[in-house]
Amino acid sequence: MFENRPKDLIPVAEARKLLGVSPTKMAQLIKDEVVRHFPDLLDKRVKLVSESEVLSLKSGRKAA
Repeated sequence: MFENRPKDLIPVAEARKLLGVSPTKMAQLIKDEVVRHFPDLLDKRVKLVSESEVLSLKSGRKAA
């Protein structure tokens, strides 16, 4: 069921700090599917994103 989930998931708040963007901008990146998000299996209120996708976005490369 969760075999397609990346192994390097981090909370959206941490990703936002890595990118240096506002909560509004991060929400827009997720909405526009620039960054994929996944639910936290232990806390449904938390969204997780792939750290490698965030770092690729930060460095200017399109995430694979």
